[in-house]
Amino acid sequence: MGLTARIRTRDGWAVSHAVVTVTDMTGTQVVRAEVDEEGTVRDDVALVPGAYTVIVTAVGYAPVASSTIVTASGRAEIGTVTLVRQGGTELPPPGPWTVDPVHSSVGAVAQHLGISSVHGRFTQFAGSIEIAPDEVAKSRVEAVIRADSIDTGNAMRDGHLKSPDFLDVERYPEIRFVSTGLTPATGSDRWTVHGELTLHGVVRPVDLSLAYLGTGADPWGGTRAAFRATTELRREDFAMNYNQVVQAGIAAIGTTLKIELDIQAVQGETLPQV
Repeated sequence: MGLTARIRTRDGWAVSHAVVTVTDMTGTQVVRAEVDEEGTVRDDVALVPGAYTVIVTAVGYAPVASSTIVTASGRAEIGTVTLVRQGGTELPPPGPWTVDPVHSSVGAVAQHLGISSVHGRFTQFAGSIEIAPDEVAKSRVEAVIRADSIDTGNAMRDGHLKSPDFLDVERYPEIRFVSTGLTPATGSDRWTVHGELTLHGVVRPVDLSLAYLGTGADPWGGTRAAFRATTELRREDFAMNYNQVVQAGIAAIGTTLKIELDIQAVQGETLPQV
């Protein structure tokens, strides 16, 4: 019985300092509970059936209020409440932004043997973002990745990925992405970034599904913006046709790659010296 809720950021992290307050229709507080380290509230106090207001607050985040109905069970199951940074729903200020590789990641996931996944990441990359002042859809993104910085946690596998069977890093040392357009998707913080990806000597159009996670100040006097982007690539589209079949219809390495980008950018044309 009682109150249960999960408090998360827009990218799924627990907000471990959040407070959940429940008031009745007269505005009287009936429950006040702090979340645990996992961002979860489990309060055992049974509530009288009726209508209530649930308010979730956390320092640095915009408060969220919602209504809930408690039935005869005495439970208020709020589910997951998503908090956004204070002012984080506003789009980044216009002008140049520089990707901070120390606080960003470029990852790829491939299926292995048809039953599990292999995760890899590129450790050396750079990028720039230009937020258009008049119309956000005119904004631009450029990024370059060192192909030989692939790291899957296994030196033998990494060596194979760098070989002519896959990335062929001797001939094609860089992977490049240049945006060609930006269109809004469902939700005010969702966009589709259209662009051209140069990989393994092949140029193909690629769309990134982009989520804007918010903007905030950093400890060094700067302003940072966070984004998460995903897409899927087919190896054969970029002339990487290596395939070892372990049994009928099952390849050792899947032909589709899931690309996952977690990007933090600093306002300005250069990174801060910290």
